[in-house]
Amino acid sequence: MSAQVDTALQVLEKQLNRPLVVALEACARCGLCAEACHYYLAEPSIDHVPAARGEALRRAYRAEHDFLSRIFPQWTGAEKLNEESLAKLAEMAFSQCTLCRRCAFNCPMGVDTPLMMRAVRAMATASETAPELLVMLADAAIEKGKDPSFFRDMFVEQMADLEKELQTKMGDPAARITVEREGAKILYVPLAGEHTIMPPAIIFNAVKEDWTLSIFEAANYGVFLGDVARAKQIAARIIDEAKRLGVKEVVLAECGHAYASFRWEAPNWFGETFPFKVTSLIEKLDEYVSEGRLHLDPSANPELITYHDSCNMARTGGVIEEPRRVLKAIAHNFVEMTPNRHEAYCCGGGGGLVALPEYTERRLKAGKPKADQIRKTRANIVVAACENCRLQIGEISEQYGLGVEITALADLVVKAMRLPATRPEVEKLFAGDPATVSSN
Repeated sequence: MSAQVDTALQVLEKQLNRPLVVALEACARCGLCAEACHYYLAEPSIDHVPAARGEALRRAYRAEHDFLSRIFPQWTGAEKLNEESLAKLAEMAFSQCTLCRRCAFNCPMGVDTPLMMRAVRAMATASETAPELLVMLADAAIEKGKDPSFFRDMFVEQMADLEKELQTKMGDPAARITVEREGAKILYVPLAGEHTIMPPAIIFNAVKEDWTLSIFEAANYGVFLGDVARAKQIAARIIDEAKRLGVKEVVLAECGHAYASFRWEAPNWFGETFPFKVTSLIEKLDEYVSEGRLHLDPSANPELITYHDSCNMARTGGVIEEPRRVLKAIAHNFVEMTPNRHEAYCCGGGGGLVALPEYTERRLKAGKPKADQIRKTRANIVVAACENCRLQIGEISEQYGLGVEITALADLVVKAMRLPATRPEVEKLFAGDPATVSSN
């Protein structure tokens, strides 16, 4: 046995808790999970049946843990793990499963195949057979947390420029973007890019929220790797920051995996109850709308709009009705995809796939069921509360000729606010480069 295979098996052993053992033992091979998988719907094949993916790991599991399999492996299908089968497992877990959990929700036995695929991802990461780009992105985030002072000053300077643009857009010289302000009620954690900072900043200022901005980003590539150690280090940056600032609530950008991992998994990783509440920006928008704190004009969004349920936000995170309540308050023409909510199809870009160019063709093919869903709605705009989903839907829109606009929910909320800069008399100021507007 090679050192690589031995490492992978050791990682599997460490993960064999009750939920994983049940997933490995309970499958009835009924095949009902097939129609639940967007890969299978896009390309019907035994390789795309979730039960078959689980069976690939079960063969190695039986070889190590089943007494009968050790004597008569040909009877049970047991197969000792080797370098070739480990490589096949790794590719399958990273390129043929987005960890969307739709199969688990539709399994009569409750078999959690994505849990098994996460175990395989952990095995692949430890044995250095995981996609190199995901490893690099996770390690870069960890390094950033070790010495934030290296980039903090530059970030603060950038936010000072963005604050000027914010004031112009709002027509309010008192509008502010503070960075890591101690004593603030809310710590907002964005994603990489100003497009995840400006709309929330507008909304927070409009409702007079006591908020401040994190210097870190919400994305956690350790989660995609199935590597809890890396995921903890990335999450710890934000946890430590929130504790140091004494905030009461951490609000995460519109990001599916960031919300699901930070809200539900992180407390288990650290074995503690955090001294602050964790919410999604979507939940915060719903709160502001429900309390009447935002002045909204739904006629600002006259197009036919549909909503994509991010797998991590909806199935895993439970944020389902909140975005719908907001949409009904900011738009006149909202239409549902079918199926939706817990049963919504994955867009095909989750699990880190949208970051892996080597799997682009496979990813876009797996996105066809979602493309068909969108086309049937005849919507002009697709709202997705997840950055990866927006990137993927943008690509499948081009691939399948949908011609739809993809946007975040916060962007439509801002549009419905009818800011001074979007009113006819001043909207011409913003027709060019935002940097030019900011300098005026």
